[in-house]
Amino acid sequence: GNFNNYLEGQFHTDCSLANLSIIRAGVFSSGNVQGDYLKLPVGFVIAIGLVEIICLVFGWAYLHKELGHIHNIGQGYTALRSGFKRFTYKELKRATKNFSSEIGRGGSGVVYKGVLEGEVVAIKRLEDVHHGEAQFWSEVSIIGRINHINLLRLLGFCFEKQSKLLVYEFMENGSLEKNLFNSSSTLAWDNRFNIALGTAKGLAYLHEECLEWVLHCDIKPQNILLDKDFTPKVADFGLSKLLDRGGTNVSSFSRVRGTRGYMAPEWILNQPITSKVDVYSYGILVLEMVTGRSSVGFEQVDDNGEIRSAQLIPWVREMVGTRQQWIEEIADPSLSGIYDKLKMEILVKVALKCVGEERDARPTMSQ
Repeated sequence: GNFNNYLEGQFHTDCSLANLSIIRAGVFSSGNVQGDYLKLPVGFVIAIGLVEIICLVFGWAYLHKELGHIHNIGQGYTALRSGFKRFTYKELKRATKNFSSEIGRGGSGVVYKGVLEGEVVAIKRLEDVHHGEAQFWSEVSIIGRINHINLLRLLGFCFEKQSKLLVYEFMENGSLEKNLFNSSSTLAWDNRFNIALGTAKGLAYLHEECLEWVLHCDIKPQNILLDKDFTPKVADFGLSKLLDRGGTNVSSFSRVRGTRGYMAPEWILNQPITSKVDVYSYGILVLEMVTGRSSVGFEQVDDNGEIRSAQLIPWVREMVGTRQQWIEEIADPSLSGIYDKLKMEILVKVALKCVGEERDARPTMSQ
């Protein structure tokens, strides 16, 4: 309000001074002041009015432009002050060669490989037009305040009209899903153990050490990315809900998030959602890494030599409870027996606690 009044006052003052100069030069320069003044009033008043109108039009145009600029700066301030770089759509289009190299696709958008300033990056293009802006600012503001070795790092962003893109560090070894289920080579046991440990550390940081309490709500192998050294990075956590530390551990979600095979029972039962939904999904992920079997079901040869379908959690529980050599029974055959038996036993027992039906009985990620 004060800024508007100031600009309007400035333009009004400038126009008034111009009018005064014209009056003094055009009217009072004549010797017959009264006569000249009476001869020019109508045309002169019209001229003065036109000058006033022109000044006001230009003034409001300038004001609108400046306020729009201030609005844009305000929108980007949260991200800019965190040290990100704001890219133009043209820059990202050129970096991805017109978005020609797709490397991933998820619920919130498509990911492309690109090169910016000599560095290989992953550029995520958000596709949800209706909710895109809210998702964009949510993800940018959350990720911008989070820094951990096991969380995917955001390098920059683009926000132009309908184009909303996020620029991430590039992960050379792709997703855990690709390495575990869709690769010609076997993911070594040491890598699997370190991935389980690193993922737990990343989630513990989200749940317990961030300024805001962050839930992921969609932990699965697709969202665990691996760098050149197979260090795990939890990805796609920017769209999760924030919970108030000062309140309860409960959040009301407007719609179910997550992926079939990794969702905790409370999602289905419409119960209050806490960090224990991530704990449950993490347990499923660990069982998949140990067994090499999918959470959505698989075929298994029974004791009679017949092939039957099986579900991951009940099958592992049955093996642990009834077989003396259960580790050998459930271990991923592709490991060819090359694994640390004690570490595998620890991982399986922790995972079974994580996938418990009773939410409160599950451990926290830091535990």
